Amino acid sequence: MKYFTIDELCRSDKARQMGINNTPTDDIIDSLSDLVENVLDPAREKFGLPITVNSGYRCPELNKAVGGMAASQHTKGEAADITTGSRGGNKRLYEIIRDSLQFDQLIDEYDYKWIHVSYRNTVNRKQILKIG
Repeated sequence: MKYFTIDELCRSDKARQMGINNTPTDDIIDSLSDLVENVLDPAREKFGLPITVNSGYRCPELNKAVGGMAASQHTKGEAADITTGSRGGNKRLYEIIRDSLQFDQLIDEYDYKWIHVSYRNTVNRKQILKIG
């Protein structure tokens, strides 16, 4: 893990505000490590500039509090919502991930306001979606 940390992927202002314990289990940490090693670090390397994690792991209670889907990959430590800080940068990052990395889902959220990306340590679907 070169550019990202487990703490960064579990940090949540909402969890802190609501007193929710968002501490991952060892299995979740393994999944987060897979996500970082196979998608986030290589994407950061190829992009060449910092990437911010808006939302990574969300325990079921936190996921419900933020309106996430019950089966969200965030609750399994398999997903992160990321941004470069601009829509143009996010579009470029999206294209890098789409064209050169393994992923399960890659979602353009609200015209590149942020990107959702997930990775599973089993078969990855390379599913590309757009929301908004």
